[in-house]
Order: sequence, then C-alpha cells, then structure tokens
Amino acid sequence: MAHLSSLVAELARPWVAGVEGRRYQARGGDRKRALGAGARYRLVFVDRLVATLIHLRHDLPHSVLALLYGVDRSTVTRAVGEVRRLLAERGFAVPDRPGMRLRTLEDVFAYAQAEGVRLRLDATEVQVRRPAAGRSGRRAFVSGKKKQNTMKATVIADHHSRTLWADSLRPGRMHDTTAARAAGISGCFDHFGLVQVFLDDGYLGLSRDYPGLALTPPRKLRPGAIAPFVEHRERQRHDHSSQRITVEHALADHKRWKQLIRWTHRRDRLPDTYRAIAGLVSDRNATA
Repeated sequence: MAHLSSLVAELARPWVAGVEGRRYQARGGDRKRALGAGARYRLVFVDRLVATLIHLRHDLPHSVLALLYGVDRSTVTRAVGEVRRLLAERGFAVPDRPGMRLRTLEDVFAYAQAEGVRLRLDATEVQVRRPAAGRSGRRAFVSGKKKQNTMKATVIADHHSRTLWADSLRPGRMHDTTAARAAGISGCFDHFGLVQVFLDDGYLGLSRDYPGLALTPPRKLRPGAIAPFVEHRERQRHDHSSQRITVEHALADHKRWKQLIRWTHRRDRLPDTYRAIAGLVSDRNATA
C-alpha cells in the first residue's frame, strides 16, 4: 500500500497535466468553464493506476478489467496506455537515495563513477508476434539465438541485482554489442573512464575497444595448454561469472511479470511496457 500511495502521489500531477494538455489542443484555447465543472470520471486515477498494474503483472485482458470496474473496454484501454507511458518515463530507483531516479545511460554511468559501483550489463529477448507478410523489415525480428521473432532489451544492474537502467527495445536480430552501441555505451566509456562493466562473451567487441572497462570472461586457451594454465583460466571464468550473475537475477525478476514471458500485443507498445515493469521492479529492490 505504501508503494501504491507513493505512485499515486508521483504520477497524479503528470497525468492531470497530460489530460489538460490534450483538452487544450482539442479546444484550441483555454477552458471556458470553471475547473472541476463538467462530467466526472467513472474511472478515477487510482483505479486507472491499479488496473494498469494488474494488466502489467498478470496480463489480464482489458475486457475483463472493464467488467470488474463497470466501464467500457475503450476506457480501460485508454487508461492503461496513459498510465503505462507515465510509468515508463519515471526512470529507475537509486539504491538508498529516495526521490532520485536514473533515466538515461549517462545518469547510470555518472552514478556508478560517483559511488564506485561496478556495473553489470546483459541483453534479454522477449518473444513477439510475427510481422505481417510482405512488410518491410520483417526479418529484423528473427533472432539467431532464439530462432523466433523477438525484441531485445539491454539492461544494467548492480552487484545486488538491482535494476538501474533498461533501454528502448530493438529488433531481436540485432547483435548484443550493436544494441549496446546504439544505446550510447561507447560515449559513456569515453566520458566515464573509471566505470567498469561486467559483460558476457557476446560483448567481446566492447572488451577489445575498451580494455579494463568492458570486462568479459578470459578467452579460450590454445589446444594442449598445460594443467596449471587451464585451472587458472577456469578460476578466472568462475570469478567473472560470480560477479556477472546478478544481472541475470535482475532479468529473471523482470520475466516474473507475465507480459514479458511472451508479448502478444502490438510490438510498438512493448518498449514502454518493459521500461515500466523494470522501473517498478527497481522500486521494490532499491532498499534491498
């Protein structure tokens, strides 16, 4: 209940501002009646927020939510779209810093450099519906890893599995390194030279370009390597995996929300949905 109350206090004002802005555009000028006059909402903001949280967590259809709240399905659809966008724009909670939010990749690197945090970065894919036949860019969603139509999210977590950032999703065919570069990680490495990031073998290109900052597992030894070198490499890989595993735990937290197990709605709504869910998960883990 405390989290719900804080969300209401945080999002109610931006929601009202958005509603009034759309009404101003529709009218073409200032309102002519006093503030508060006119029809009342059948679905107040608190109900809109709760309905959106239920939809995100359990993927309950809009028609069922409309039946529960006694409103038309279109009302729920509009409410979920508005609140989901507000949740996606909130950013991510900063551990032990109430009120602070990380909204950009630059924010995350600046926070990590100031606090001495070593970051963990990885990508995950969410299965999506196959684009219609004949549509341009149809093959861009076919993942070489999953052999399915997916969209790829790049996520950063800290050493306690707390989500610090998630990017806007990209087609699943894109390589993990390319997705990270498109998000702007190269510029962050150039400007924040003290931040180290643990990565897996999919980011060897970043490790080559930014040695000492982009940390990937040690490469395979040549055939015939003697036992001491093999044992040393295995210890290094184990230590690196132990450091990097926290981002895997963060991704698992995201996938506990039913909508991210398999996305069955319009693909253009998935980026806001993923960032909204990741932001809500970061709220829960910020004080862990």
